[in-house]
Amino acid sequence: IVDVILNSIDKIYELAENDVLKGYAEMFSIKVKSYELSIERAKKHILADDEYSDLSEFFKIFGNPTRLKIISLLSYEDLCVCDICESLGLNQNAVSNQLRILRAHNIVKFEKEGKQASYSLTDLHVEMIYKMGLEHLNE
Repeated sequence: IVDVILNSIDKIYELAENDVLKGYAEMFSIKVKSYELSIERAKKHILADDEYSDLSEFFKIFGNPTRLKIISLLSYEDLCVCDICESLGLNQNAVSNQLRILRAHNIVKFEKEGKQASYSLTDLHVEMIYKMGLEHLNE
């Protein structure tokens, strides 16, 4: 369709009897070519479908309020399961299930200290995603 438009603009330019019409034809031609370049640039930034699927799965992790509460707590300090349970008023089973999901998606990690495991966020990216989401909502 862009080629059809450009060809039409070229015909207008050829048939134009004065400089004003030729000027308009040139202007429209530049606009259409600029549009075409914008589309080409945009297409270069499109990821593969499997990358969008992975990203979608990643963001689903942040779609659960209990997991977000755990991420919120761990963005301030490392905690053991019992401290997370106490802070959130949830039983160990509920917290452990959410921590298992968070571990499986590389959101949290844990270190064993004797019989107790201390949980933390895997890296700064997770904290930034959480805090940027919060900041976005508070604007």
